[in-house]
Amino acid sequence: MHIAIVGAGLSGLICAHQLQEQGNTVIVYEKAADAGGRMRTRQTEIGGFDHGAQYFTASSGPFKQAIVGWRKSGLVAPWNGKLVVVENGEVHPAARTATLLKQRFVAVPGMNAVTEHLAQGVELRTEQAVRKIESYGEHQWLLKIASSGAPIEASAGPFDAVIVATPATSAASLLNVAPKLAEQAARVRYAPCWSLMLGFPMPLELGYDGAWVESSRLSWIARDSSKPKRRPGEHWVAHASGAWSDEHFEDDEERAREKLLKAFRDATGSEVQPLYVSLHRWNSAQALDPLDNGCLWDSANRIGACGDWFAAGLDGAGRVENAYLSGLAMAESLRLAVH
Repeated sequence: MHIAIVGAGLSGLICAHQLQEQGNTVIVYEKAADAGGRMRTRQTEIGGFDHGAQYFTASSGPFKQAIVGWRKSGLVAPWNGKLVVVENGEVHPAARTATLLKQRFVAVPGMNAVTEHLAQGVELRTEQAVRKIESYGEHQWLLKIASSGAPIEASAGPFDAVIVATPATSAASLLNVAPKLAEQAARVRYAPCWSLMLGFPMPLELGYDGAWVESSRLSWIARDSSKPKRRPGEHWVAHASGAWSDEHFEDDEERAREKLLKAFRDATGSEVQPLYVSLHRWNSAQALDPLDNGCLWDSANRIGACGDWFAAGLDGAGRVENAYLSGLAMAESLRLAVH
């Protein structure tokens, strides 16, 4: 079969690899300049910043097995950073929950290493935004694509099946050719996130490597340079809370940057001035209403969706593991439909 996948995050790339192993021909379309989704690393003159996904844990057998393979390939390493809770400038031990006790992993030398590796094994077409999916004949599909630098939309296809591996908000729009799937995708709401990246000229010496922040505009801070195989330096990433990000999502970037920088100083008590400050706005950072299943699939019309907005057997969604398991589920659904 000739299959198109829209979106080159982890879920789409894993699905692509599985479908190729089944003997299908797969093309992955990505609107950004490279693969990764929220498993992304911002490269700067002072080093990289994992400004999206911070780390990942494993609960399921398939994802644990994947991590074993990635570790053998040198793509992943444990992150044993000290994690605490910070509230009003005071540091408290993090509660010893089941989540905290799980081994944390990061991709090396940046969070985008895994998706970059996976992207090398598929036919990936970047800077090509799929605007619409149209039926072609009785059982095939065409994609309407806007390419960077191209004045008009182009058509791609025909394809025997299409998989949408984007956040649910954009998936709902693309899936309007399959109304029942679009209706389910439209139920998923997201929290946005402002992500602040800070580089300092000297160690802050806070005594921890990551913190859940309470009673603050921020929800999380991490010393990115404490992760394995990172470039030397004092690099921090701070994520604003979902509520604050939602309320201030349309703020001017400079205004948001100053507010979050002040929140970082209040949380850490550090007065060291950063030599590098940057900000990124994630539109769809965390799925608030994940769908319980592993993916969406219309077997009769051969169109479906996968992503981290599916619970996929886990408690909650929005994690790297959700994306991985959903990609597997999508490929398996297509395999069963064909065979």
